[in-house]
Amino acid sequence: MSLVRIWAIASNGFREVIRDRILYLIGVFAVLLVFALRLLPEIAATTENKIFLDLGLAAIDVFSVIVAIFVGTGLINKEIEKRTVLVLIPKPVSRTEFIIGKHLGLSGVLAVLVVAMTVIYLLLLSFSKIDYPLGTILVSIFFQFLTLCLMTAVALVFGVFTSSVLAALLTFGIYLMGNFSRDLVELGKLSKNPNIESLTQGLYLVLPDLSRLNLKNEAVYGILPSPQTLLTDGLYGLLYTTLLLTIAILIFSQREF
Repeated sequence: MSLVRIWAIASNGFREVIRDRILYLIGVFAVLLVFALRLLPEIAATTENKIFLDLGLAAIDVFSVIVAIFVGTGLINKEIEKRTVLVLIPKPVSRTEFIIGKHLGLSGVLAVLVVAMTVIYLLLLSFSKIDYPLGTILVSIFFQFLTLCLMTAVALVFGVFTSSVLAALLTFGIYLMGNFSRDLVELGKLSKNPNIESLTQGLYLVLPDLSRLNLKNEAVYGILPSPQTLLTDGLYGLLYTTLLLTIAILIFSQREF
């Protein structure tokens, strides 16, 4: 495996996604937040600051997840449809390098997107003289980025063996279920049905527990888990992403072109 070839694929993928005008979302994000700043004082005179803090973090999450899902699921299919994969694979580019490079390229775009939206968010908070816990918000956003890397890996797993539309739907389903996987376990316990309990426990073990990487609700109050918990949850996100990329590589290795 060559780092040079991985970097070449990643940088090429980064430029391709940027050329797709993905960064126009930054402008939409800025307009949304400015509009919210004007509207919130009229509908929530006493809690608009808290609402804006929550809204900004949620908007960063939603906009970036949309990119991770819909762009990530099309990364491989686009190469297949353009027949460029037929040119790349026979050359000294392994399928492992191809998948890792594609993941790093989109992760780079997501990093730029998240950083730009975060800067706009913090500038608007400062301009509006809204007090905010900078440290906890930045940690929360970093964990959002770990979630995006994980979801990009999920998108690649589905994207290597099915159509872009179906892969996007499946990835979105994983995202929703991953955020509510703990609630599924509680629902299984409430059912008092052993079969349902076993099913929900199995889903919890298989699905990514994205709630471990979601710190938004606590971050706006300046609250974070202990450093040990943060480290454990961060490693969980990285290991799960690595596992998903390994699965994507194994599936892609079986495909014939």
